Amino acid sequence: MNKAILESVMKLHADTQADLAHYLGISLSRLNAKINEYRGAQFFQTEIAAIKKRYSLSEKQIDSIFFSEKVS
Repeated sequence: MNKAILESVMKLHADTQADLAHYLGISLSRLNAKINEYRGAQFFQTEIAAIKKRYSLSEKQIDSIFFSEKVS
């Protein structure tokens, strides 16, 4: 996962992690664990789809955020 891209998209939309966590219906600590891939935490497909919708992301952007080989 490339957390730098996700964080930049969030900043462009003036969102905080708390805003996104609320939108996804998860706790802030759980979102933070997923962003940092703490103990193998990953986003579910439904969460990725919701993020795509919230920020109007393209498939290419989704791929670069969630399916990147880069380790953040």
